[in-house]
Amino acid sequence: MVTTAFSGLQIAISAPCFRSSQRFADAGAVVLSGKSKIRSWNKLASTCHTTSLQPFQRGFTSSSIRFDKMITKAMAESSENKPVSGLPIDLKGKRAFIAGVADDNGYGWAIAKSLAAAGAEILVGTWVPALNIFESSLRRGKFDASRILPDGSLMEITKVYPLDAVFDTIEDVPEDIKSNKRYAGSSNWTVQEVAESVKKDFGSIDILVHSLANGPEVSKPLLETSRKGYLAALSASSYSYVSLLKHFLPIINPGMHLIQHGSCFIACGSSISLTYIASERIIPGYGGGMSSAKAALESDTRVLAFEAGRKHKIRVNTISAGPLRSRAAKAIGFIDMMIDYSLANAPLQKELSAEEVGNTAAFLASPLASAITGAVIYVDNGLNAMGVGVDSPIFEDLDIPKDQH
Repeated sequence: MVTTAFSGLQIAISAPCFRSSQRFADAGAVVLSGKSKIRSWNKLASTCHTTSLQPFQRGFTSSSIRFDKMITKAMAESSENKPVSGLPIDLKGKRAFIAGVADDNGYGWAIAKSLAAAGAEILVGTWVPALNIFESSLRRGKFDASRILPDGSLMEITKVYPLDAVFDTIEDVPEDIKSNKRYAGSSNWTVQEVAESVKKDFGSIDILVHSLANGPEVSKPLLETSRKGYLAALSASSYSYVSLLKHFLPIINPGMHLIQHGSCFIACGSSISLTYIASERIIPGYGGGMSSAKAALESDTRVLAFEAGRKHKIRVNTISAGPLRSRAAKAIGFIDMMIDYSLANAPLQKELSAEEVGNTAAFLASPLASAITGAVIYVDNGLNAMGVGVDSPIFEDLDIPKDQH
């Protein structure tokens, strides 16, 4: 596979194993805890390593399919003094705040990596009770394998903020939470306080990502869900996005007119959330009001796109991602079954990787998506388009192409 180095992000399809004699320029050496760990692309390619964010590290049954992998390549600068071809995703000079990163195997982490690969500076908000473990894991190098970017450098997280997006201001926090030992030692973690802290530390951001959700009664059918559990799901999973955008909006850099290749367009600030097909279709077992919360999130996305777009030239979109066996998804209790169902029934019979969602977020955050707002973008191998499950015995006599690997 031949590619041309350029500033930004390039999406390329290649076989899982390949070799290259070309060394790519460093897209920004990454240093954490005073240690710089840089690997050459040659070494990465020769060991067939693309990313540690391969969420489906398990042996599938005969229905398991492994296709070529999507690789995101960040290249610092062209190695030749001539114009480059293609449409680069270049987020250099941009700053992103990603709410909801607490480990290295979820969509939030994958989005952070893709944005970093495109050159963005990364700030994250981590749930307060998980903060110490997350920061300790970063310091001790437990996430180093997962931090490797396509050019061989390591993703740098400039700052980690404690965040509990259920609470807008400190006045909203009940005494039992304030005195809870899991919150001891942390301060300024409500949405308003985090936005103020980011403003004080950095002045502004360009990209806001909402990658968090919680439903305390998610394993209960809707008919058995309590009012408290239902409202808790909406509070943590949908209103938290409204609150984040409300408080961060004043510090998100607004859109500006840009001239590129003779064309004039408005490059707007970008805000992205994550949703799930249960907002539209029945997913038995996805209960506790979570389906309602995702439906609210998608509706809010459209309204917020109008309000934030008119007020501040900020684009607002949401990504409807397919099933991923992240730590958070395991709380549902049937994530493996949903992954197997998707493999059997989606138009594209392949594993969905967190990186594919991260790449989509990088595109949506870039000027290439300058006219996209208020949209639900499906990244699920096309499962959302299906009206029936083709693995049903009812369809066994139909000539439906199936991958037999």
